[in-house]
Parts: sequence; structure tokens; C-alpha cells
Amino acid sequence: MAKILVIDDEKSIRDTLKEILEYEEHQVDLAADGDEGLTLFKENKYDIVLLDIKMPQKDGIEVLEEIFKINYEIPVIMISGHGNIDTAVESIKKGAYDFIEKPLDLNRLLVTIRNAMDKSTLVNETKTLKKKVSKTFDIVGESEAITKVKDMIEKVAPTDARVLITGPNGSGKELVARWLHEKSERANGPFIEVNCAAIPSELIESELFGHEKGAFTSAHKQRKGKFEQSHTGTIFLDEIGDMSLNAQSKVLKALEEKKISRVGSDKDIHVDVRIIAATNKNLKEEIEKNRFREDLYHRLSVILIDVPSLDDRKEDIPLLAEHFNELICADYGVSKKIIADDALEELKKISWTGNIREFRNVMERLIILCDKEITGKDVVAYAQPISK
Repeated sequence: MAKILVIDDEKSIRDTLKEILEYEEHQVDLAADGDEGLTLFKENKYDIVLLDIKMPQKDGIEVLEEIFKINYEIPVIMISGHGNIDTAVESIKKGAYDFIEKPLDLNRLLVTIRNAMDKSTLVNETKTLKKKVSKTFDIVGESEAITKVKDMIEKVAPTDARVLITGPNGSGKELVARWLHEKSERANGPFIEVNCAAIPSELIESELFGHEKGAFTSAHKQRKGKFEQSHTGTIFLDEIGDMSLNAQSKVLKALEEKKISRVGSDKDIHVDVRIIAATNKNLKEEIEKNRFREDLYHRLSVILIDVPSLDDRKEDIPLLAEHFNELICADYGVSKKIIADDALEELKKISWTGNIREFRNVMERLIILCDKEITGKDVVAYAQPISK
């Protein structure tokens, strides 16, 4: 069932539409002119608007523009007289969902309304999903340490500067990389993540730059690499400290020349990519041990962002606990747990060597094993289980 606003100066049209739509179990409000329609639209929440084009005082195009100033996502179906087809087409260009000619084909009208409702449902589901994804990748905390990281993201994200993110395992380096992308002008482009530690050294070049069919034994077809896939977006080279020296030289070349070539090809391919790298290693020590190229380090570290460990920002634990409580309970379809004050104090006593990743796992364990309330005794019992 939809809540529909009908704006038409012809009483017979209004009454007919109300009768038909209410028979289909929709809720209908009527307006005799544009001003009355806008007043109702501002005071109520509608799923669809049926809007006549030719009306006295304020015509349908003017009303359409005013409606979109309030809510651009509302489906507006224009009702056009025989001589108003050009105007109806103009309304579509301005964002109207569709138009229907008078005399009204009621079957077509009902189908159009059904399709508009389907579109609205899809838009709402997409917005809900985006909110959920945004919450999943949120950087939670108000401590001085994490506030510095957030401030740096705000300053750096709008630029195309290369960023090197450092910090211990599980501290949230990937979240920083994602926010740098989401807050940049490349946000509509791809965000491609490469875990350099997880790819065998003999395959890293193919993974990054792609290969041509027949370039090596298992190359059965042409394949685009991560750099090509990241074109107009961002490539995130995670654990770059584990990349082989040979691959490092190829990445350096790609940075300097802004072009790559696939394995088995001598053809250059231009790539427009922002590079963000991360590591849990001290790259300056790796340089001294000849395990990391100094020239690549300086190319990557235009901006340095150091992500603190959880032990360095334990004052954020109450916010993190509530954040994961909400996310995890929503995933499991259960009511949020109550987290007692003594539970938070016990969580603060723990040395979080696995950082945020470990903390999330512990919160999930507590949510599964505890009743409605998570207490200090629960944290002692379940947070760090010892196998016997």
C-alpha cells in the first residue's frame, strides 16, 4: 500500500483517481492546485505524487521543481493533456518518473505506480545498505590519539597525495584507507585492496599488473591487474613491507610513469590511480637491512598516518563496545545487550595485543554466550578463555 498525493485542477479526475486507488488499497490525498499540493507535501510523507501539468496559477513543471527541492527521490508521475506532450517530455528531463496522457489508461496507471513503488523500495534498501556499510567501516573513538587520525584524514582525503599508514596488526589501517577513499574526489571510483603478504612473490607482478594469455604456464586468458582495476579510483597496498624487492621496483616505476605493462606484453597502459599503502613493519629498519627500497619509501610516504594500538586509547573502549554491540546484534537479529559498567572496566584491564580485530571477536563471543546483560564476571570468564 502506498500513500499517494494527487494534484489536479479537474475535480472529476481527482475523484476518479481517489476511487480507483483506494480500491487498490492505497491511501490518497487530493489537492486542487499546485499551492495546496505543495502545502500537503510539506506536511505529510508520500510515496508517490500524481501531478497534472496544466493547472492555473502554478503549473506542473513549477510544482515538480518545488517538490524536488524538498525530496528529489520521490517518484512523480505527470498527468498530461493531449497538447502537453512536449512539456511532459521536459518534465522527464527534469526528473519526473513517467507521464500518462489523458484520458487516463487506468491499467497503465496502476502498472506505473507499481513500478514506481518498486523503485522506491530499491532506493530505500540501497540507502539502508549504505548506512550499514558506513557503520561497519566507521572509525569509532574520541580519544586524542584517534582524533588526530580523523583530523588527518579530513585534511588529506580531498587531495591525491600518496599516504603511508603505519600501525600494529588489527589496529584499523584498512578503515583509514577506506575513509581516505570515501572522502576523496575518487569516491565514485573503485577501491581495490591488495594484501601483499598473502600473494606469493612469483605471482605478485601478475596480480598487480595483469598478464597476457600465454605469458606463463597457467595464464590461460588475458587478465587485468589490480592497478588497471583501480583506474580512476584508489589502490590500497596492504602489508607493503612484505612485498618482494623485484615487485617494489615495478611499483616504483608505475608511480613515476603513471603507466604499467602486463606480464607478457610490452604495451604501456596509462593508469590514473591514487596509491595508499600500509604496513605494520618499521620500513626504515627494513631499508637498513636492504629489504625495502628507500626510493619507494619516499614515494609512498608523502603523508604518514600512524594508527594507535587499542592499548594506547583504552578510553575509547566504551564507545567501541557499544558500536560492536549494535552491529553484531543487528547481524544476528537479536536485541542489543546491556553492557554493565564493571564489564567495561574489565575490558579496559585487558592487554589487547590483537587490537580492534581481537576486541571485536571478544564482543561477538560475549554477545553469543551472555544473557541480556554482559557483566564483569562474564568478561573475566569469556574474554580470554584458557584451554586446559
